[in-house]
Amino acid sequence: MDLFDKLLQDRGPLGKYANMGHEYYIFPKLEGELSSRMTFRGKEKIIWSINNYLGLGNHPEVRKVDEQAAKDWGLAYPMGSRLMSGNTDYHDLLEEKLSEFVKKEDTVLLNFGYQGIMSAIDALVDRRDVIVYDAESHACILDGVRLHMGKRYVFTHNNIESLEKQLKRATKWVEDTGGAILVISEGVFGMAGDQGNLKDIVALKEQFDFRLLVDDAHGFGTLGKTGAGTGEEQGVQDEIDLYFSTFAKSMGSIGAFISSDKQVVEYLKYNTRSQVFAKSLPMPIVIGNLKRLELLQTKPELKAKLWENVDLLQSGLKESGFNIGNTNSCVTPVYLKGSVKVATGLTYDLRENYNIFCSIVVYPVVPKDVILIRLIPTASHTKEDVEITIEAFKRVRSKVESGEYEEQDFLVG
Repeated sequence: MDLFDKLLQDRGPLGKYANMGHEYYIFPKLEGELSSRMTFRGKEKIIWSINNYLGLGNHPEVRKVDEQAAKDWGLAYPMGSRLMSGNTDYHDLLEEKLSEFVKKEDTVLLNFGYQGIMSAIDALVDRRDVIVYDAESHACILDGVRLHMGKRYVFTHNNIESLEKQLKRATKWVEDTGGAILVISEGVFGMAGDQGNLKDIVALKEQFDFRLLVDDAHGFGTLGKTGAGTGEEQGVQDEIDLYFSTFAKSMGSIGAFISSDKQVVEYLKYNTRSQVFAKSLPMPIVIGNLKRLELLQTKPELKAKLWENVDLLQSGLKESGFNIGNTNSCVTPVYLKGSVKVATGLTYDLRENYNIFCSIVVYPVVPKDVILIRLIPTASHTKEDVEITIEAFKRVRSKVESGEYEEQDFLVG
């Protein structure tokens, strides 16, 4: 069979929905200034789909620094990978500041979170080693695990008994191979919003010999007394051996980092292929991230406002009888029952009739006949945004339950 013919016949789990509404349900275009309200197809909507937790993506002080750095340096400098010709004092300074903030000896910058953690996992383990990872890990972790040539065992989501069982298997394997064990979890799981059970995971170090890698993309900047993340929130930051986060969530930017012991970070700098063989982060991004990190640390009112909105939204949804699962983070899932067709209908209704834009997740990301509406509250949202949204959700829920969305198609050209 011709390769292209095969691809077009299959289209993939998401590609098969492409004809349902390109640039509406899939690849939509939000326009205007980053905010809780933006424009979609010419109309203002309340936006619950942007991971700009602290509102830093469009903060006036950040915008000023971003603009000046672009004028001073342009987007090309520095050229080449950091290993060869792309290192600067500003890159080193950002790593130093991040290390201080998350209380680790050293840090390595990554150009992108997704490719960065994939490549770091690949660098950390060889065919003698075992990876033990949470079943609901993000796709970037799963793809990193797929690169691993050795054994990999998955444990039931946040289930310590399951993890212990897999650690016993892993220990037996490495005793024969002379390898090591890497456990991977997330600080906050981005779909359901529940924190990783880090406290109980690190307690297992008393029984088993392993190192722990935590992806804290949604916890960094939003959890912990100082905003240093889920490890700080749970009091186990010192026990996290490799701490990863991205700048694309609370800092509203691009790039990522891994913090760890100094010698481990040195190893990653010389062996993480996605960084060794890729151009360094542009100077305006680095300088802009320095400013974002400064504001994250010096303006606690941003995090306070974020959590004011989180509490208002989540408590309001629960009081209105909505199932928001076990979230204990900013990520706010709303679970309804219905088919993909129903999900399409309620999405269209929310956008066109209630001016609310949020992400709707269906099978195969969640089980069949489950509709997950994923809300991301930010410091930019208002009490009015929350109240309008909850009232709209009540109305679309009644339509779901009455079967109204089953009666017509909501295809958009």
